[in-house]
Amino acid sequence: MITAITGGTGFIGSHLVDRLLEQGHQLRVLVRKTSNLRWLQGKNVQLVEGDIRDAATLGDFIRDADYVYHIAGVVKARDRAGYFDGNVKATENMLEAVRRFAPNLRRFLYVSSQTAAGPASSLDRPIREDDQPHPITTYGESKVAAEHAVHAVRENIPWTIVRPPAMYGPRDTEIFIYFQAIARGLNSMIGFDDKRLSLLHCDDLVRGMILAAESENSIGGTYFISSEEFYSWPQVGRITAGILGSRYLTVRLPHSMVYSVAGIAQFVAGLQKKPATLNLEKARDITQRYWICDVSKAKRDLGYRQEVSIEEGIRGTVEWYRRQGWLKAGKK
Repeated sequence: MITAITGGTGFIGSHLVDRLLEQGHQLRVLVRKTSNLRWLQGKNVQLVEGDIRDAATLGDFIRDADYVYHIAGVVKARDRAGYFDGNVKATENMLEAVRRFAPNLRRFLYVSSQTAAGPASSLDRPIREDDQPHPITTYGESKVAAEHAVHAVRENIPWTIVRPPAMYGPRDTEIFIYFQAIARGLNSMIGFDDKRLSLLHCDDLVRGMILAAESENSIGGTYFISSEEFYSWPQVGRITAGILGSRYLTVRLPHSMVYSVAGIAQFVAGLQKKPATLNLEKARDITQRYWICDVSKAKRDLGYRQEVSIEEGIRGTVEWYRRQGWLKAGKK
């Protein structure tokens, strides 16, 4: 059973590698010369050098694969062309390589994003798979366009799309910054309204991805693999602080301040000719009230359920950060 994975050196991809190795898959992971291999060291995987943006490098990676998990993509770029090259053109390259080199492929699993669908309109109406996508960022638009590229091969390639929400877990460097701030005694929150989000532990996402890739029910389908509960940042902060043993000060940042800082950061990044981590589009993203989605379809078609509670997930993540020396004891 040959399984080819893009993005296998990253946060989610490396956890997928671990789970599939446990299940006995023969794994190929696409890597670049600059890839950090720290999460793959000592593991029984075949590393194939190539680049999803260069179709000519994908043949040996894809050849005779039974499953392809396409996770890699661009989450930060200087301009629209950068997002579409790294997400849309790269996905088209992968699909063409499958058509040429993996005629007996069982499934092409494309990992999209909740940002492709856009935020929900209310707490009572989480976004669903059959809703018309309304992305609010260029990144989200590029993920929708990549989904359309997948849809276009419906007659030739068995595919499934999954849309994860915000993620956390061991090896993640994004939410680590939030945990680190709580450990240091500060909880910065965006705005004064009640924001809610779907937030999923990496183990649940990986399990859901495998269910989606291996289920006959999911061919040609799109699925939110997400938490069943919607969380608030005060709730996440309290749980994190309790596990860390920290006391913290909550500081709420007005939306206007977030946009002002984002505008300055975008301007400075432009002068440096680098993509900005915080820009005006990211400000629009993080000031939304409801980044929530409905998992009813995944539960019905795949038998998916959220298994890792927010308390269990944060505890395990904090313990991992501490073992790695990333987190120290919090302020009492």
